[in-house]
Amino acid sequence: MSTSPVSYKRHRFPPQIIAHAVWLHFRFPLSLRLVEELLLERGIAVSYETIRRWGKKFGPDYARRLRRKTPGGNDVWHLDEVVITIAGRKRWLWRAVDQDGYVLDEIVQTRRNTKAARRLLTRLLRKQGIAPKRMITDKLRSYGAARRQVMPHVEHRSHKGLNNRAENSHVPLRKRERMMQGFRSPGGLQRFVSVFSAVRNLFVPPRSQRSAFQNRVHRIQAIAEWNAAAGAMS
Repeated sequence: MSTSPVSYKRHRFPPQIIAHAVWLHFRFPLSLRLVEELLLERGIAVSYETIRRWGKKFGPDYARRLRRKTPGGNDVWHLDEVVITIAGRKRWLWRAVDQDGYVLDEIVQTRRNTKAARRLLTRLLRKQGIAPKRMITDKLRSYGAARRQVMPHVEHRSHKGLNNRAENSHVPLRKRERMMQGFRSPGGLQRFVSVFSAVRNLFVPPRSQRSAFQNRVHRIQAIAEWNAAAGAMS
C-alpha cells in the first residue's frame, strides 16, 4: 500500500468532502446526480460533473492505497467472464474471485478465447505471487487450455454449478451499469471496475462474519481505512 499522501493541491473543497463524495459514488448504486443531491442536503453545493472528475482523479489513487487480502496456497480461484455492450460493441469483462468472494482481478477484453483467458491467469499469478490450490470455471474450454500453458499443476474443475461464486460477483456491477445507463468506453469500464471492486472488497464483510455486531465492527474499520487511504482523517 502506498504511503505517500494524496495531493489535494488546487482543490477548494477539503479532503473530507472529496473523499466522501468519491466513496458515495463507488460504494452505492447511485447516479452522480443523486450523489450531488445527497451532498446538497448536507449543505455542500457541488455539481455532479465535479463529482465525476473527483472519482476519475482520486478513485484510482485511493484504491491503490487500500490494503489487499494476503494470498494463500489454499486459495480457490473462481473465474468467469461477462459480456458488456459499449457503444454497440460487445466487450468481455473477465473476473477472478477467491473462495470468499474477494475480487482478485478484472480485465476488459475484446475476445472470449484462450489468449484472453491466458492473459487473465498470467496477471493473476503476477499479482498474487502464488498459484491457487484449485481453479473453478464454467465449461468454456479456453480456461483449460490457458491453465495448461500457465499453471499446469493446478487442479481445474470445470462445472457451471460450481461457479456460482464468480457468476454472483457480476451482480453488483450489473446494478451499477443500469444506474449509469452503460459505460462509454472500454477504458472507462476498466478504470471504474478497478476502483469499484477495491471499495467493495474493503466494505463487504467476509462470509465468515455473520452476526450484526461483527458486520458493524467490520464496516467501522473499513470506513477508518478508507479515510486513512484518502488522507481525510478529521
